[in-house]
Amino acid sequence: MGAAVVRQLEPLGAEVHVIDLKEPPVAVAGYYATNLMDPDAIAATVEAIGGRIDCLFNCAGLPGGRFSDLDTMLVNFVGQRHLADLVADRMPEGGAIANISSGAGASWLANVDKWKPLVTTEGFAAGKRWLEEHPDEIASGYAPSKEVICVWTVWRSLALAERGIRINCTLPGPTDTPMMPDFEDQMGKEFMDNYPIPLGHRQTPDEQAAPLIFLNSPGASAITGEAILTDGGTMAALAVGTLDVSAFGF
Repeated sequence: MGAAVVRQLEPLGAEVHVIDLKEPPVAVAGYYATNLMDPDAIAATVEAIGGRIDCLFNCAGLPGGRFSDLDTMLVNFVGQRHLADLVADRMPEGGAIANISSGAGASWLANVDKWKPLVTTEGFAAGKRWLEEHPDEIASGYAPSKEVICVWTVWRSLALAERGIRINCTLPGPTDTPMMPDFEDQMGKEFMDNYPIPLGHRQTPDEQAAPLIFLNSPGASAITGEAILTDGGTMAALAVGTLDVSAFGF
């Protein structure tokens, strides 16, 4: 999804700097191989980019499974939060942050109180310490990390709004990315193949990139603190009972 964002930003004339362990798919203004589990590396990268930063797209993520719960939470939340805090200090009024959560985090509203103690920790070290002290809370890693992203996005929006900065997140459903084999290993290929999507197809990275770019654009200037489903209609249909999941072997 991050690569799709980069490809879509290129023809828009954006100056793009990529922070990732994988090289970008097109020529960009800067590429910084950075481990999101290393706060010093994150800080050095932001310093190397320098100057004003108008938008941040937090697209990095681990799928859990073959990664530890702690590492998954560090990359999917604590490292991205640390990056966002440092980048926000370089953002002018009108800046924006877009995070990727997941349909796996769709229960975030029911777990706000559970995650607020983590969300309200200050700094990378404090966030990591909370995770280390609560291994049962973060069991499985992936879904908890995605709930936390939603809670943090909404919680952080007020303070950022006071600085004229917006923050939102999307919750994709099954999307054809290189992480799909990991989800098939964890959930079973049959489960993923039968996953109910009212629009009838798994989303593509380009379909997920477009809403992220919109959320960080002037066209979304009235939108902040939102967790937006981009899952092809699954969670909405489940919420009102119009989707019969028994037909899909759930």
